[in-house]
Amino acid sequence: MGLAKRIGKSEALRGLLCWLGSLYIRVVYLTGRWEVVNGAHADALWDQGKPFILAFWHGRILMMPKSWRSSVPIHMLISQHRDGQLIARTVSHFGIHTVAGSTTRGGSAALRAMLKFLKGGQCVGITPDGPKGPRMRASAGIVNVAKLAGVPILPATFSTSRRRVLGSWDRFALALPFSRGVFVWGDPILVPRESDETALDSLRLKVEASLNAITRGADSRMGLETPDPAPEAAEEAA
Repeated sequence: MGLAKRIGKSEALRGLLCWLGSLYIRVVYLTGRWEVVNGAHADALWDQGKPFILAFWHGRILMMPKSWRSSVPIHMLISQHRDGQLIARTVSHFGIHTVAGSTTRGGSAALRAMLKFLKGGQCVGITPDGPKGPRMRASAGIVNVAKLAGVPILPATFSTSRRRVLGSWDRFALALPFSRGVFVWGDPILVPRESDETALDSLRLKVEASLNAITRGADSRMGLETPDPAPEAAEEAA
């Protein structure tokens, strides 16, 4: 039996893998020299206890738990796929809760849960190109949630001076220990409740453009190139 199948069938192996993943994130963070750029918007919303949607690309998920103020509850939207559940168990070691589902497939229960948390004053996190792409292209789900909940979207990303970019669909950025690192926040994006389909699509593109701009900016600070987004003609993730 292959290693992937063994991990999939063993609860103990999955738990160990997720614990090791959380330990790796801590090592990368503790051995790095980190700065935060444009973090005032997040600080203000946290200080005021106002909910918002944290948006970041799937390929930049690794260090995002360390961008978050640990005293503030957040619920991450994570796919029901096996890989998504491994991510969920890994981030749980940082006190991050998860909502199983997708904004595009079978997501009605996940949507109701996210709206409940947001309207109850808690934040949620969404990867708008997850769970399977196209890479660095925002789906409509995130702006629809923001419209229904009446909360802003706050884009965020990270980069490190030492990393490996994997060949996965999302060009996953594997940060390495002993790096310089940066967390970069975008400006809040508001989605008015009266937004029609045309306005929502414009705002979706604004989220996409903001995330790509801050990701390029973060990589540039580290002297690195940014992977290109998937072609616009790529089929939307189901």
